[in-house]
Amino acid sequence: MNHNFTEKLRAWMNTPAADRDYAQGAIMLLQLSGNKIMYSRIAANPAKNADFIEYQLQKYLDFRIRKLTHDQVESMQKEVDKIVDENVSLSVKAKQGNKGRREDHDSLPEEIRNLYADNLQLLYKMRDLHLKLRSLSLESATCPDSERYPFLKEIISIDKKMRSNWKKYDSYEA
Repeated sequence: MNHNFTEKLRAWMNTPAADRDYAQGAIMLLQLSGNKIMYSRIAANPAKNADFIEYQLQKYLDFRIRKLTHDQVESMQKEVDKIVDENVSLSVKAKQGNKGRREDHDSLPEEIRNLYADNLQLLYKMRDLHLKLRSLSLESATCPDSERYPFLKEIISIDKKMRSNWKKYDSYEA
């Protein structure tokens, strides 16, 4: 799918009706449908067929946006799967002892020590979100992507925060 064309279509639909170039809309409809007979019929008088052009282009735009959103959610899901795989083993190790904790941890400033504790809390939050994400019933959801998106976005955000914390914690020098 050509995302630039989708943006061009969105811009055309966002233009006030009085300012729209319906001949251009008819051309976009031809590009989307490939129906030359329909195009020749509406191109003869695009202003007269404005409602039809708008309706058809809105259908195509809705479909293209839904497809774009679905692709984004699928991409995010792959990223989250990788994040969870990396962090599940980390949470098991954290329960077994002070995995990842520096030997000089107790002598570090409080704000640096807190990064370690914060990461453990973030890790538990990430695991909780992942369990909620897995428990979603996608078959009965009206829009599975919109239900998964907030969980995926938050898990990715938590991962970025944890990585930032680890970087500060690991690179701190007294």
